[in-house]
Amino acid sequence: MTSGRREPEAQVREPVPVPFPLWDRTATSGTFLSLDGIDGCGKSTQCRKLADWLRGRGYPVTTCRDPGGTALGDQLRTILLDSAHPRTPEAETLLFMASRAELIAEVIRPALDRGEVVVSDRYLLSTVAYQGYGKGINPQLIWNIGREATYGLVPDLTLVLDLPVAVARARLNRPVDRMESLGDEFFERVRKGFLQEARFYLRPVRVIDATQSVEAVHECIKQEVSRVLETDSGT
Repeated sequence: MTSGRREPEAQVREPVPVPFPLWDRTATSGTFLSLDGIDGCGKSTQCRKLADWLRGRGYPVTTCRDPGGTALGDQLRTILLDSAHPRTPEAETLLFMASRAELIAEVIRPALDRGEVVVSDRYLLSTVAYQGYGKGINPQLIWNIGREATYGLVPDLTLVLDLPVAVARARLNRPVDRMESLGDEFFERVRKGFLQEARFYLRPVRVIDATQSVEAVHECIKQEVSRVLETDSGT
């Protein structure tokens, strides 16, 4: 990776599969779901609603957030969201990966081994969109680093909640963290990254219109998740 500050350039990707050896899931019966999108899209609310719905249907559920979710991850999350200590996009990317590696080892993989449904608030696609498209690091490089940091583990389904930047920014009715304080142009690049990468992510990605009501978005999520659960159960 290169060092030094620079203005990020638009990243252009051809819609071809990313070489990404997958972690062997044959020994587990769990299901891995992730929700993602730009800040303000409502994913954290939808993660809670999805977990509640799954538990109501009798599924054992583990929820987590990325970054965070472990003792080390929570410390790294504090560092990453702290505006008092600037860092390069490259260093930031590696901090996200370190938190993610610990989260997989301590939380996600054990839950999948137990046959649970894991609902993650963000995952690797988020780093590709934010640090790749948003901050100018080559997305392929992030995928390559992510392959090692995640042991090749990708979600069975990724749900990207898509929302125009102006609408998402208006929904942030609380003090913003360091990442959320970045400008509209940054978030336009991030949104573009989510939509572009969703075309050729290795496992299913569903882009959901998040301009709908909370309940309408939840219904869309339930439909998509039901299909995956039916496939995993062999029905």
